Amino acid sequence: MEICNMRNRKNRVICGAVWMLTVLTLIQVQAQGQDSQWRGANRDGKYTDTGLLKSWPEGGPELILKKDGLANGYSSPIVYEGMIYISGKRQEEDVLTKLDMQGNILWETVYGKAWNQSYPETRNTPTIEDGRIYIMGGLGTVVCMDTEKGEFMWKVNTHEEQGGEFHRWGMAESLLLTDKAVISSPTGEQTAVVALDKKDGTLMWKSEPQGGVRSYVSPMLIEHNGTRMVLITSSEDILAVDPESGEVFWNIDLVTDYGFDGRRNNTNTPLFHNGEIFTTSGYNASAVMIKLSADGKSAEVKWSNDVMDTHHGGVVLLDGYIYGSNWLNNGNGNWVSLEWETGKVLYEEKWINKGSMIYADRLLYIMEEKTGHIGLLEPSPEGFKLISSFLPEGGTGPWWAHMTIYGKKLFMRHGSTLFVYDIAE
Repeated sequence: MEICNMRNRKNRVICGAVWMLTVLTLIQVQAQGQDSQWRGANRDGKYTDTGLLKSWPEGGPELILKKDGLANGYSSPIVYEGMIYISGKRQEEDVLTKLDMQGNILWETVYGKAWNQSYPETRNTPTIEDGRIYIMGGLGTVVCMDTEKGEFMWKVNTHEEQGGEFHRWGMAESLLLTDKAVISSPTGEQTAVVALDKKDGTLMWKSEPQGGVRSYVSPMLIEHNGTRMVLITSSEDILAVDPESGEVFWNIDLVTDYGFDGRRNNTNTPLFHNGEIFTTSGYNASAVMIKLSADGKSAEVKWSNDVMDTHHGGVVLLDGYIYGSNWLNNGNGNWVSLEWETGKVLYEEKWINKGSMIYADRLLYIMEEKTGHIGLLEPSPEGFKLISSFLPEGGTGPWWAHMTIYGKKLFMRHGSTLFVYDIAE
């Protein structure tokens, strides 16, 4: 059948419009698909959606889906090709659930044994690419499943096979994908980081051990002056590894000089910008700015700051300023901004409590972790400028799951409850 007869002008115009719409749709799907992992496309808390509400009505934006009874967890909901994927714990097992946008469960797959000690709820967020889901179970099994039916394609217990060592609260690693590999950091006496073949889980390489045990930080891929490197944070150090070979380029001890021995509780994915890396941890540790050499294969500390010790809510960089919250104690914290270049404190202000933060369309989205208040914030080095806020109702436990934005919708979870809000203008 001939779809487009190009012999007359009318048909050419129609066909051209159809072609352009198709291309734009594909571009939009592709761009949104890049966000189908922990804290967005670059793991920096920034989401690509635009045309979002600049303020919210009283009571918050329109709630278009609330789904109770899901497996319990602190991981983020992830959207891929218009479907929602969310991990959680049921009894002693980790479960991954696929839902449509109406909240219908399409499948649910048990993918491993759950962490069974302090705070056992699932905290590993899935990473999705090319119809495949990559996720780590609570006891260290790396799993690949297909998105269509949730069936296993392969599974490997890297933690057990590579002599990984657990920290007090298990693991919170969200797997990193490179061109060919799945990157995971078992961290122990045998190795710090390993690469598995995305196709079948075969071990491609493992790095030399660097000391310490697992942290709660997810790996991050960066490129500096042509040198690609994976940033790994253990309980003791931050290091850079060659994604092709596992060679360790450099390693900076965070414990000895910068107070990261507060329970060695490293949790936040670093930020990278213009040849510099920012990392922070709670429990009165110092925030640290690291400057790379020209080729990226060595590094040194540029400055440190003892105000922004972010617990586990993540940080965001905008226009030369870092935004996040700090840790005063487990039940208290403030919202903070630093100057990227110098580490100068621009403000430290109280808003209910500490929490998590993401960004989209020139605004910051914050979630306070104790009561669940959600805030819309104007990013400004001049002070904490709250535009709107609301309080969702539902779920149990602390509000530790980081929010996700996809398709002009805000996704959040509280324990076993999923919320979806329409935030389109």
